[in-house]
Amino acid sequence: MHRADRSPSRRAFLDATGATVAAGLLAGCSGDSGDHGDSAQPSRPAPSASAAPAPVAVTGRHQAGVTLPGSAQPHLLALVADLGATVAPGPLLAELGEAIRTIAAGSDPRLLGLSPGDVTVTVGVGPRLVRAAGATLPGAADLPAFSRERITAQARGGDLLIQICAGDALLVPVVAAALLDQAGDRVQERWRQFGRRGTEVSVAEGRTAPRNLLGFIDGIVGPHTTAEQERDLWLAGPSEVADGTLAVLRRMELDLPRFAALSVAEQEAVFGRRRASGVPLSGGGIAAAPGLGAKTPDGRYLIPVDAHVRRANPTVVGVGHMLRRSYSIDDPAPGLLFISFQNDLRTFTATLARMDTSDALLPFTTTTASATFLILPGYDQRRPLGSTLFG
Repeated sequence: MHRADRSPSRRAFLDATGATVAAGLLAGCSGDSGDHGDSAQPSRPAPSASAAPAPVAVTGRHQAGVTLPGSAQPHLLALVADLGATVAPGPLLAELGEAIRTIAAGSDPRLLGLSPGDVTVTVGVGPRLVRAAGATLPGAADLPAFSRERITAQARGGDLLIQICAGDALLVPVVAAALLDQAGDRVQERWRQFGRRGTEVSVAEGRTAPRNLLGFIDGIVGPHTTAEQERDLWLAGPSEVADGTLAVLRRMELDLPRFAALSVAEQEAVFGRRRASGVPLSGGGIAAAPGLGAKTPDGRYLIPVDAHVRRANPTVVGVGHMLRRSYSIDDPAPGLLFISFQNDLRTFTATLARMDTSDALLPFTTTTASATFLILPGYDQRRPLGSTLFG
């Protein structure tokens, strides 16, 4: 089992949870909320509580937390763990699925009285477990190494992904503690990462994307329609994995001071988009396809040859689209937790391989954790989580 020098103890985690709760309570005390001692001031009615977020369905064809809800919740915890060598995945996954159902229903006492709100929990299994079920199944391949990585053995790969997302930041560590309690000594934590979404910007009708720590809108391009998701996101088969997808997680440090030292025009040339609006440098609306052939009157490309939107363009790479649900982080260093979902691992690997050669954004990044997981198909009371693969 990975001990305290490499992963937090259960006690330390509960202590951290308490600190998070306390911090949240303090943050809720605004300068206007106290008694100013002026009895002549008319009393003001208490502000009405904000509407509770709509719950997200747990059961169904796909797991929640990928395309549902449509706009990702602002708070996330990605928890990566290993299973003990003798642990059977099937029973553990079925228990976790049942625990997720009771948490989402608000009937699990381990919620400590918190409303589940819009919490989602998404579970994936790593290549070692997938290979044990079938060596040729999607999800059986490990991620290769790439340039600009500084990844310890502890932060590469893993058997189990538990992704927890919620509108309420307090829910995230509480749900994690409940699921780790359910798993008990059958899992050993490798690493965890908290993240948050920046301000959401309207991209198209009914669709938004957040700003990242570099100030740019993140995740504009992707499979957003049902037809695009059937083509590029969800696995069509074999039957053991149908309606699942493949996730890639990459934790990256960002060199904020060096990027901030660039002029706005230089920053925009790195991305190939306007910083304020997200519009491609070739023009059009924010959701418009970048005009990679567009040139100035003197023959220069409007979108530079090493701009990120050009190097990562799926049409140029010759792959499908990734659905990105990335989160900004500030611990252990300012950066990004890149999360992409796709039905072919090559969508990610071929894209990053092409970016590795000359993407202007990559020199500002250092990857410190990396893993890929098969996100299991959806489940319900009759079909437990993981039963199609390990039943």
